[in-house]
This record gives sequence, C-alpha cells and structure tokens, in this order.
Amino acid sequence: MNEGIEGTERFLSPGSGRGLRAVRHFSAGELVFACPAYSYVLTVNEREAHCENCFSRREDLFKCGKCKQAHYCNVECQRSDWTMHKLECVAMCADGENWCPSETVRLVARIILKQRVTPERDPSERLLLLSEFEAHLDKMDSEKDEMNNADIAALHHFYSKHISDIPGDQALTELFAQVNCNGFTIEDEELSHLGSAVFPDVALMNHSCSPNVIVTYKGTVAEVRAIREIDPGDEVFNSYIDLLYPTEDRKERLLDSYFFSCQCTECTSKSKDKAKMETRKLSSPPEPEKIRSMVHYAKIVIEEFRRAKHYKTPSELLEICELSLEKMGAIFADTNVYMLHMMYQAMGVCLYMQDWDGALRYGEKIVQPYSVHYPAYSLNVASMYLKLGRLYLGLEKKKQGIRALKRAVAIMEMAHGKDHNYVAEVKREIEEQK
Repeated sequence: MNEGIEGTERFLSPGSGRGLRAVRHFSAGELVFACPAYSYVLTVNEREAHCENCFSRREDLFKCGKCKQAHYCNVECQRSDWTMHKLECVAMCADGENWCPSETVRLVARIILKQRVTPERDPSERLLLLSEFEAHLDKMDSEKDEMNNADIAALHHFYSKHISDIPGDQALTELFAQVNCNGFTIEDEELSHLGSAVFPDVALMNHSCSPNVIVTYKGTVAEVRAIREIDPGDEVFNSYIDLLYPTEDRKERLLDSYFFSCQCTECTSKSKDKAKMETRKLSSPPEPEKIRSMVHYAKIVIEEFRRAKHYKTPSELLEICELSLEKMGAIFADTNVYMLHMMYQAMGVCLYMQDWDGALRYGEKIVQPYSVHYPAYSLNVASMYLKLGRLYLGLEKKKQGIRALKRAVAIMEMAHGKDHNYVAEVKREIEEQK
C-alpha cells in the first residue's frame, strides 16, 4: 500500500503517526499532487454565483427546475450532481425555509450516500482511505460531544426521509468526528468561503507551522504545491491553521481542534513571536503584567466579535473593532497580530458596508505586517494584495492598484500555479488598466 502519488509515498512519521514524504525533488511552485474531492458541498450563500457541481463561478448559470435553489453550468453538470442533489432537492421543496442543516451535516449526508453508491476505493483515496481517518473519540470533551450529538440529531431530522437506514449513532459519532478533524474548507482567491469537502490523500499530510506545501483549489479538486524546495526523503507538511498568531495561540488551537501538541521548528524556535507581539514604542516599555492582561483582553474581544457577527449590525460590529483597537493600541504596536486581527475584521465590515475608503485604510495598515508574519507565498498575503488592488482600482488609484495586483499574482503563480483561472483573471484586470 506504499505506491506513491506523483513522487510521494505514505510512511510512518516519527512521533506523528502516518504521513506523506517525497521520493523525488520538488521545486518551489511545482505541483506535488492533485486530489479530487471524495465528497463536497457548495455553501448556501454562494448558490447563485457558483455551479453546484463543479464550483465554476459564472454569470450565466441556470436553476434546478424543481427546487429553484441549486444552479448549474449546463445539463452535464446538473446530471453529474443529481445523485447528491436529489438528497436535498426534495427536502427543500417540501420544507422550504425550514430546511436548514449545517454545512457539516450536509457533507456527512453526502458521504453516507457516496459510501453506498460507490463502495470501492475512490480516486481521492490513493494513499489513505476515508475509513482510516482519525476520529480522536477518546479526546472529545463534553462540549464536543454535545455538538456531535446535535449534528447527529440534525442529520436524522433533515435526512431520515431521504436516506434509508441511516447508520447507527456510534458510526455517526465516529464519522462526524472524522470529518471535523479531516475536512477542508474550499475558498476562492480572496479567501471567501465556497464550501466544504473531504480529500483523503490531502488529509494524510501532517501539520507544520512552517509548511513546505500549500493547498489550493481548482473547482472541486485540491492541488498541493511546493512553496519551497523539497528533497527526496523530506516529509511533506501542510498547515492546518491560520499561521498569523504567536506560538502559544497556535499550539492551543491545534490541541483543541486536532488533538496534538505541535513540535514543529517554528513552535520550538518561536522565531516570529517577538515581531508578532510587538508593543508600542513608549518612553518606558510596558510591564510584562500589562502586556499579559492586554493579551487576555484581546483573546476575549476576538471571541466576542466572532459571536457578535451572528446577531449585531455592521455598525455595531465596526464599533467593537474601533473600541478594541483603541484600547489595545495603548500598549500594542499597529503591527501586533491582535491589532491586525481586529483591523482585518474591521476591513471585512467596511467591505460589507461598501465603505471602500474605510476598507482601504485598514488594508493598507495590514498588508506589510502580514508579509512579515506569514510564511513566503501565503494565501493570506496574496488575498490581501488582491483586495487592496481591486479597491485601489475602484477608487481610481490606478498605479497603486496595478502594483498591488502584480504582487498578488507573484504569490498566486506559486500557490495556485501559473495556469489557474484565478491567475488569468487577475492578469486580465491588470491588462485592462494599461
């Protein structure tokens, strides 16, 4: 079971269980492997902009005649998606507004159906079977158990009429836990959420906070590219999380979501922590206790904002950002990652409110520190240059717009590959300005 996929093989990684390693050399920017989705689902909010089947972004999609919700490129895409879509089509027609399972529940329903329709090994499972996914059931706390039980109840509620004999609760508990630990979110070039999926072979890679590959998406296919030189025998590492934050936060997040304590080179050396935690240049530096209490405040406000997004108005959200930035700014420098986090949220709110000048003001403060804190060829940096470039052009600032878009393209050619549709689109935007 060791045959590699395009120059890689499965192996036992010391201290991390199984993993993926290179059996040949890969240069930065080179495709290591591509993996189709085993199962996937388009997020509800993107329905009118993307094809439900292939995730193409087009103006001229047509609606499913029955539910009027799903959109497709053409009849081929509609036919190809029908096995999965029929799970939801009938239900949406019957329940209307009351049909609202979470994205995870929708994905798990599709996995159950897929396992029945195609029991044999899938092309996405060349090195790792979905059934081999770690579930970490022994490490689940009561909060995770409750969420799991709520998901199981929702699956029964929304799908029991449409899937005959749903697996038992023990099997479902395991499946939801497997998906929560091994699932992926598919995002576009500005990192907007498009959907959720499972890619077994991609899930084989272990995590590092200093990864040597990056995962991007071409429709519903995941592509894994080297972002630096990889030699034969090197383990292939992906990052599971947003790498903006200092070591302690990353370790906490990895332990909470993926149940391991990260021992990567970055977590051992903490080489970026000092710059990430930069304090304001004051006549006398702030005492450690003051810094500690401000970090505590920052974490509380980040969580408060995350929850507030669901029920507060945009102007109230902007106020949370502004007040917290003012308070943190007494101690933290503008390049501090907690400041950047709230600026990024504020920028998002401004974009939503179509306050382009406000969004630009925040974006200009974010982009340089991002380039320092994130690894080379980061999608977070590329998407920030992209947003900035598009904002500049919208505000008639042509020279700055072109410069920002060119910086985005330089990263995207490495991360998405030179032939990706996204790269072509941005290059077109640049050409149109000349």
